[in-house]
Amino acid sequence: MNLTNSSNSFWSGKKVVVTGGAGFLGTHLVSKLKEHGATDIFVPRFEEFDLREKEACAKAVQGAHIVIHLAANVGGIGYNRDFPGTLFYDNLLMGVHMIEESRKAGVEKFVGIGTICAYPKFAPVPFKEDDLWNGYPEETNAPYGLAKKMMLVQSTAYRSQYGFNAIFLLPVNLYGPGDNFSEKSSHVIPALIKKFVEAKTDNKPNVTVWGDGTATREFCYVDDAAEGIVLATEKYDKSEPVNIGAGFEISIKDLVEKIRSLVGYEGEIVWDTTKPNGQPRRMLDTTRAKQEFGYSASTDFDIGLKKTIEWYAAHN
Repeated sequence: MNLTNSSNSFWSGKKVVVTGGAGFLGTHLVSKLKEHGATDIFVPRFEEFDLREKEACAKAVQGAHIVIHLAANVGGIGYNRDFPGTLFYDNLLMGVHMIEESRKAGVEKFVGIGTICAYPKFAPVPFKEDDLWNGYPEETNAPYGLAKKMMLVQSTAYRSQYGFNAIFLLPVNLYGPGDNFSEKSSHVIPALIKKFVEAKTDNKPNVTVWGDGTATREFCYVDDAAEGIVLATEKYDKSEPVNIGAGFEISIKDLVEKIRSLVGYEGEIVWDTTKPNGQPRRMLDTTRAKQEFGYSASTDFDIGLKKTIEWYAAHN
């Protein structure tokens, strides 16, 4: 990748703290930061830094110039349905403490990573940032989405009162190599890949999928999202939230057929309509990201899916 001198000079002499930097998005982000010229990157690990605790957050941000807060307790529809209280509590505390301790530590810039789950259940598609407060989120993931959205409220308040430079980004559902394939907490793409690969390996006659397939989703390749976060960190300094996505919409039914074809599974698909669909439609308007810091996703969806399937097959 050819990077401008200005990109590299932005990171010169800056200590960057990336919470969640050992996770799925975090590992890709750390690699992308190094590509852009960051050399002093600190990743606080949960074993030593429980970011639900104020003291741990204060310790994590000590001496930092830039904090990128990715850390989250997060999962798919089933996980959100089973642990709404835990997800609200954990994510709210992490965001509140990280922003406050960053402000107290004199951090130059705080980058909060939110979620598409913060949007109203029936927001007009594509979701525009200005619609973020025009309704309640989809009930299944509302506790998680609202807890993360409080970072936007806090960052705006802190910019107003303290002049604290905090920005808030809203990534769409991510996928790619290194994703979470846990049966209990994975999102839709890794969950489907796991199901179809195992069904093909074990010669299972059918695969059961939640819902009826009518819901739509947008997916962004993890490297593209990481690039968007780096660009925003370098170039964006406003209080308005910004979407990070790929700008397309696909139904779960079409996604299932696409993954089945790429895996090469020939059995039957059974739709379990007793299980929730989640939000009816999801797709982000990414105009603001393009205008403000020149971001647009570049990875073809089929190519990204193939890379993800290949990674799963190689590692499992």
